[in-house]
Amino acid sequence: MRIVVLGAGALGVYFGGRWIEAGADVTFMVREKRAAQIKEKGLKIESTHGDYEIKAPHVITSPSEIESADLVLFSVKGFHLEGALDNLIALASKGAYILPVLNGIEHIKILQERIGKEYVIGGLSYIFATLNDKGHVEQAGDMHHLYFGPLESSQQKVCKKLADISENAGFISKNSTEMMQELWKKYMFITALSGVTTAVNLPIGTIREHPETLHVAEMMLREIQELAKKYGAVITDTDVDAAMKNAQSLDPEATSSMHKDRRKGLHLEVDHLQGGAVRLAESVNLDVPYTRAVLGMIKPFEHG
Repeated sequence: MRIVVLGAGALGVYFGGRWIEAGADVTFMVREKRAAQIKEKGLKIESTHGDYEIKAPHVITSPSEIESADLVLFSVKGFHLEGALDNLIALASKGAYILPVLNGIEHIKILQERIGKEYVIGGLSYIFATLNDKGHVEQAGDMHHLYFGPLESSQQKVCKKLADISENAGFISKNSTEMMQELWKKYMFITALSGVTTAVNLPIGTIREHPETLHVAEMMLREIQELAKKYGAVITDTDVDAAMKNAQSLDPEATSSMHKDRRKGLHLEVDHLQGGAVRLAESVNLDVPYTRAVLGMIKPFEHG
């Protein structure tokens, strides 16, 4: 199975590197600047689950440099989606299925409309990982999960092959037949967690100390629960309770990637997450006041 990782950020390098460690054929497709950094510094994973150095990684900067591919792990920030579409279309024309692991939910429909439903597999990840100044991955905590699954019946075979490859790849994988359900559950959690931590500019531990602030996160979970129902996905009260327990169990200094980006003065995924929820809610005439308020609080920081 020939895998192309489009976007050699922390997530792409981590899972791509673990596949390589298990013997898979993986190519990293990156921009020229990132390619130069990889050539100079190499690719390494520093992880609570074991370190790994990727020896002589195969790096390209254009789809024209490969003849064919079976799968693309698409792992970029939501605001880079439009800029990556031409490369995704080119890779799909070479036989590749697209496995997007972006935050959010709107990108699934966008990719299906632009590339074709038959090419887009459902995917998501749970992982705390960043790139350091050398471009190496620093992964922390227990979570290093990659979920994937068919959104069309024709994708079952490729998902089974990916499940076989991932079984011994050193991370937790799941081939799910209910990927839209899984996507909505993650969207619910990350929209609330990223929203509250970024809006108040505080880690989860401090937020937990203030019931009024934690209440905002819970109400955002409830709003996305109702929104999911409007789009045919059932998020149960048990799922919401589990999300709250997850937030309660996190390390006090834990926070969202979007909050980290705010601290660094970087471009934020607020339009892709909270903005997407508001757009989806407007389309079905659902009121989401907590999500809309948090969107308004973060929006001034969107571009750093």
